Parts: sequence; structure tokens; C-alpha cells
Amino acid sequence: MIGAIRLPMDLRLKKNYVMTCFRFAPSPTGHIHVGNARMALINWLAAKHMGGKFILRLDDTDKERSKPEYADGIREDLTWLGLDWDAEEKQSDRLETYDAAFEQLKKAGRVYECYETPEELDYMRKRLRARGLPPIYTAPTPEKQQNYIDEGRTAHWRFKLTPGTISFEDLVRGPVSFEAENMSDPVIRRNDGSWLYMLPSAVDDKDMNMSHVVRGEDHVANTALQVQMFEAMGAPVPTFAHLPLMTDIEGGGLSKRLGSLALRDMRADGVEAIALASYLGHLGTSDDIKAEESLDDLVKAFDFGHFSRASAKFDPAQLSRLNAQVLHVTEFAEISDRVSDGITEDLWNGVRANLERIADVQIWFDIANGDIDPVIEADDADFLKEAAKLLPEGEPDGDTWGGWTKAIKEATGRKGKGLFMPLRKALTGLEHGPELKAYLPLIGRDRAIARLQGQKG
Repeated sequence: MIGAIRLPMDLRLKKNYVMTCFRFAPSPTGHIHVGNARMALINWLAAKHMGGKFILRLDDTDKERSKPEYADGIREDLTWLGLDWDAEEKQSDRLETYDAAFEQLKKAGRVYECYETPEELDYMRKRLRARGLPPIYTAPTPEKQQNYIDEGRTAHWRFKLTPGTISFEDLVRGPVSFEAENMSDPVIRRNDGSWLYMLPSAVDDKDMNMSHVVRGEDHVANTALQVQMFEAMGAPVPTFAHLPLMTDIEGGGLSKRLGSLALRDMRADGVEAIALASYLGHLGTSDDIKAEESLDDLVKAFDFGHFSRASAKFDPAQLSRLNAQVLHVTEFAEISDRVSDGITEDLWNGVRANLERIADVQIWFDIANGDIDPVIEADDADFLKEAAKLLPEGEPDGDTWGGWTKAIKEATGRKGKGLFMPLRKALTGLEHGPELKAYLPLIGRDRAIARLQGQKG
């Protein structure tokens, strides 16, 4: 059963720890994606908000799939997002520690040998389901167990659950409880000696003094199992928070139709780090989703009580809007090393309000300085030629646009859209764009006159 009662925050956070400690524990088997990044960010924000530590732990016991280049990529992506960590740990350096914990639990009678094949276990589960029973592992008779041994089978190992209610207080879900009798004893070690996720993770959280474990709601049942592991090892049980998983805007999985959601690809596509952090930090909460000026603002606003039980829906369009908001207030000095040499501060200030990605500034540089085909409707040709005659002598500046358009209005009688749209289309070839008050000086007088007269320039 999962309740909705919330304890006061001070009681929920009261644990027997020297200090507050959170962790992010990715497996270096691929590039970090936006779902991982959200979990890393939330753990980091919580640690900073509570004045605690943040640990990066690489769960790299999968020797076949774990690669150094993926570990490097994780570090690079987290650093780009603005996250730092107080320590880094690797599970591959702690195999002896897991062996020691395993032996401790074996002596206490909390782990035991099993010999069934995956096919036999699958058949067992299907039979139980067909009878309307939960698919819980049942140990074989001693005779059958001996037959497995006589066949020369190699054992895998399970953690033995003790009967009773397993309860914990979740910072997002409230009180959570499971009946151990309705859960299978989890496999913790394969027959080749390698580890599954459950025990090494609990051992690490114990040894690294994790006060909090924040992860996806798909781990809720795992948490119940690990609660008994902590207790069997004589360790305090961390405070848990299980967040709803992200979905696409329609409520399904983050599908391939959204494009690559790997951080390295989003970065290459021009997503700003603070825009992504702002989006992921507010997504799934009662907070307004807005672009923050810095991670410090997210830290100050952080509160587990703001998280919803509903799925967080990832909307690329909303992220793009936040990305644009960030660029609209970004000073040139902050991006000068990320644009080509021809991009000036005047150009940046003139067009940044129209940018969604930083690379878009190049488009407006090319329009201002290159050859374009002016768009001139037949009914506007004479009007634009008159406008060209009225353009003041000398290079235009910030005051030119207002005086020039006033003179055009008086000479032609045009106003509103009928005045401004033909000028924009002739000068830029587009119907939308930056304010021409700032952009006209970037085009220059000679090029502006040529375009107004219908000449390519």
C-alpha cells in the first residue's frame, strides 16, 4: 500500500548520519541521456540545498559493456551541466568489499544457493500466474536441490527476505509498505560470480554513508528489498525519494521520434546548459518552468515537497523556448568564444532576441553581410524605390530607422504593416526577424539601397 500522508520535513530527514550525502550512480555503458541528467541534477540540487555532499559513483561491474570513454563522457556531460562532485567512486575498485559483505550475510543465513536455469524459473513463474498466484520463487525440496548439485550445476545466490511488513518513508510518495511474503527473494549473484545491482548498491550506500537515495519510481520495489539488506548488514536505512519517470509529451516513453536525447548531442545542437538545468530542475514540480539565471537559483528553490506524483512530460518545444529565453538575456562576453570572428557585439545585441540556438546568429550575420534575393511584391516596387531615395546620407545608426520611416510615411501615406512589412522583406528577404532599428546599421546604406531597388545584395 502507498499512502498520501506526509510527515513534517524535519522528521522525514532525521537520520543517524554524520552529514547529508547524496549520490548519482550511472553505469558507464553508454552516453548519458536527459533522464539520467535529471536524476543527477536533482541529487546535486538536494545536496547543495541541504549543505551536504554529492558523490559520483560509477556502477561499472559490467566488464563487457563498461568503457572508459563512457565514464569520461559522463564526467564531461555533468561538468557541462554545471555539476561538481565531492568524490568519485568506482564499483570495480570495490569487489573485495562486496565479497566480504556476501560472506557476512552468508554466515547470518541471509543468502542461499539456487540452481534453477532461467528457463526453469520462467516456467515456474508462468505456472504460478496461471494459478492466480504471485510469481514468487519457491525453494526446491532438499532432494531436488541435491539432484541439481549432482548434475554439476553452478549455483547462483539469492538474498533471503524475512517475513513481515517492509516500510519506509518516501519524500515524494509518502509512507510506503510491502509485505515480504509477496516478494521473491532477489538474485544477488550470478553463477559466474558476477554481481547484480542490488547488493553492491546497498553495500556502497552503507559504506559511503548515504543519507539519501533519490532515484526513479521503477526502483520502489527494489528499495523494499534493499531495506532488509541494510538491516541485515546492521546499517542505517537511508531516506528515499522515488521520482516519476519522464515520458514524452503524450505520456509514452522517450521515443526515438524526439531525436537524440543524449546530453552530448543536445549540447552539439545548441542547447544551453542553464536552459536544460532550468527545465529539468522544474519539470515534474509545482514550480513555474522558467529559465533561471544560475544553478544557485535552482538550489534555493529546491524542495522535495514540490514534486508531483504524476509523470514528468518532456517537451522539446518547451525546452527550446527556455533556451531562447536564456539567449535573449545573454551578454556578448559570455558567448564571444563560441561564435565566428565576424560576429560583433552590435550584431549579437541586435539579433539575440530572435535566437533559439546560438548558431542562429550566423544566419543573421550572413543576411546582413552577404547577398540575398530581396522579396518585393509588384505593388510595393515603387514604394520601395521611394523609400530608397529617402534613406538619409551617411551610414545608418540607431536613430536612423525612426526618422527614415517617419519620412516614408509622410511621403507615401503608408503606415502600419503596409509600411513596415515591405521594408523588412526587401531588406532581409524574410517576414520576421530582429528589430530593424538595430539591424539596419548592420546591413549598411549601400546594401540597403540596392535591396530596396530590387537588386541582389
